[in-house]
Amino acid sequence: MTNKSVHAGGAPETGIYVGKVMHGRLKPFGHRFIYRVFSLFLDIDRLDETARRLRLISYNRWNLFSFHDKDHGPRDGSPLRPHIDRLWQKTGCERPHRVFLLTFPRILGYVFNPLSVYFCYGRGGALTGLVYEVRNTFGGMHAYVMPVRPEDEKAAKIAHGQDKRFYVSPFIDMPMTYHFRLSPPGEKLHMRIHEVDAEGPVFSAIQNGVRRPLEDMTLLRLFFTHPLMTLKVIAGIHVEALQLVLKGAKYHGHRSVPDPGSATFRQ
Repeated sequence: MTNKSVHAGGAPETGIYVGKVMHGRLKPFGHRFIYRVFSLFLDIDRLDETARRLRLISYNRWNLFSFHDKDHGPRDGSPLRPHIDRLWQKTGCERPHRVFLLTFPRILGYVFNPLSVYFCYGRGGALTGLVYEVRNTFGGMHAYVMPVRPEDEKAAKIAHGQDKRFYVSPFIDMPMTYHFRLSPPGEKLHMRIHEVDAEGPVFSAIQNGVRRPLEDMTLLRLFFTHPLMTLKVIAGIHVEALQLVLKGAKYHGHRSVPDPGSATFRQ
């Protein structure tokens, strides 16, 4: 089945992707964990509109589910579209016509997003760029800004690489390269990130999902099938860290935290 990423109007659709995330340590020993998640896929130009049509999700205020500007970008509560436009202007590429954000929502006021991804689309509906917004448990956040080039598109998937510039895990050193591979979100979502050093793959993260409509009934169902999901994400990260310590993983000291809104641009 074709993974349709646009509808008849030539633009992506908002939705919810329900699936799993897998994190795998490949060396010096094997270790992995899998957890169930769901992510919102939101048009950042229509956040108010989305919140107005739903009862269970709010924009910049508390609800069962909510989305707050201050959780992303500069983290000062300012709107996200000007932030993305400023980043994109530095690439020399055309301003995206539509921008969608794949991210976890706040649930009962709490969220931790290890990775949020902005999908930037041109006027014809084609994916023209990505912004990977990475957050660590030390309060830092960093963006990798990646225009999509013709050579990135391989077998209907987007593939590209970028040197690591931001400290994430105390059990993985900094001299690494990320290899990204994904499909534009459609009926299904697939995203894979390999972290590689000079000797080969060190870490792998995969997120898969199936699209569901962004509706109150879907949200209510997910609240009960994925209880306190966002708290479980941060709890799971610390539990896995403890297991890595017990297995003898080498600790790499914490580096300085970049200012909110800091970014690395693809060369």
